[in-house]
Amino acid sequence: MFRFDKQSRDGVLVLELHGSLDAMTAATFKPEVVAIADSKALKVVVDLKPLTLIDSTGVGVLISLFKRTRAQGGQVYFAGLVAQPKEVFRLLRLDRSLDLFPNVDEAVAKLTQA
Repeated sequence: MFRFDKQSRDGVLVLELHGSLDAMTAATFKPEVVAIADSKALKVVVDLKPLTLIDSTGVGVLISLFKRTRAQGGQVYFAGLVAQPKEVFRLLRLDRSLDLFPNVDEAVAKLTQA
């Protein structure tokens, strides 16, 4: 099961991802990624702490969000990586190429300073 919640904090769009973002559930999230990029949300934090599992398809959707937002001149930060999602990010070396923060508060604070 997968779900996401959206909220705005200090002008930053915070996406909180829950459950499993995998080949079975990524299709429900992909249209939201496109909508966010089309809305030109320039500051986005993805809260991955409640995410329990991610596979390559889920990673692809998150990279799509990152690339689409960056193409609009925006920034995407990822926060709260733990357990299996953290290991996947490490194995794919995404921890070296993406902006990762221990929690949402730190990511939002960094984006509001920018």
